[in-house]
Amino acid sequence: MTKRLTVLQTLPALHSGGVERGTLEIACALVAAGHRSIVVSNGGRLVEQLVREGSEHITMPVHRKSLPSLFQVRPFRRLLQELKPDIVHARSRVPAWIAWLALRRMSPASRPRFVTTVHGLNSVSAYSAIMTKGEVVIAVSETVREYVLTHYPACDPARIKLIYRGVDPAEFPFQYQPSATWLAQWQQDYPQLAGKQVLALPGRITRLKGHETFLALVSALRARGLPVHGLIVGGVEEKKRAYLAELKARVADMGLSDDISFTGLRSDIREVFSQCRLVLSLSTQPETFGRTVLEALSLGTPVVAWDQGGVGEILRACHPEGAVPTNDNAALEQAVIEALRAGTRSKPVEHFRLADMCAETLATYSKLTHEA
Repeated sequence: MTKRLTVLQTLPALHSGGVERGTLEIACALVAAGHRSIVVSNGGRLVEQLVREGSEHITMPVHRKSLPSLFQVRPFRRLLQELKPDIVHARSRVPAWIAWLALRRMSPASRPRFVTTVHGLNSVSAYSAIMTKGEVVIAVSETVREYVLTHYPACDPARIKLIYRGVDPAEFPFQYQPSATWLAQWQQDYPQLAGKQVLALPGRITRLKGHETFLALVSALRARGLPVHGLIVGGVEEKKRAYLAELKARVADMGLSDDISFTGLRSDIREVFSQCRLVLSLSTQPETFGRTVLEALSLGTPVVAWDQGGVGEILRACHPEGAVPTNDNAALEQAVIEALRAGTRSKPVEHFRLADMCAETLATYSKLTHEA
């Protein structure tokens, strides 16, 4: 019988985002396999779901990007001595530093094994290098693996494990249709979408997500007489509210007030995507993976995106016709027009499955704990 493991994952907080969702997915897989799952973070709205699904949560201030965070090293070490986890899995830089420093003062014979996941293409620095200190360094895409190999030559390539993020086809089923109740509410909330071809740009409200390019695209398509409506789907942090106000002012200045809607953060992204003719990804910097792109494709909603980073990897494997040379606005406009003419995809996604991601991660844990 497989040994029952205790795995402690740590990340800054559990509000929203790809790192947070990946943490919950692995936590759920651990519980389903009979292991003990613990998450250490500063808390957030996803804690309730995490606990409901069978994991434990411990609140610690492991989120602040400042030197006082080092005061958490001793409490973290005491926590490890009490819980005796087999694996400590760090998913972000501050928690990784706290965990690594805590582990260094523990006996090599009894301390947990250390795993890191590189979720982002962070600035190259000694601070960021902590994410390459894991005994296993999980890269969420080939883009990330190449980034680590290029910028951190001290990281042994043998320690880097490529494990793609994944989607659950049961959660994002091909050609999904929402309930009549949901549809009625959606139509009541957004009557301006009636009779329009809806283009969605999902992602947090930040300058990196390509909102200006999206607005220019919608403007160009409307100038051609195409009945499109742009949907900006994503939440805004307090410090980004000025940028949201700037975007809304730009919409008004461009005469797009009737053609652009802001939905804010949505927990029903599956239903929203099912009502879109097209989903776009136009980030100004390469994404490490591109979860929303994969979710849309799983539903059968076509995607057009810059051919870069993890998004490019997904498109080349699942939907190559949606890949556009980065920052080529003319090619983007043409690709969108062709996608709207072509309609929805004809076959489900066969790659990047959540079950594979979870199985490979748990196998990594198991292998580490069995090594001498």
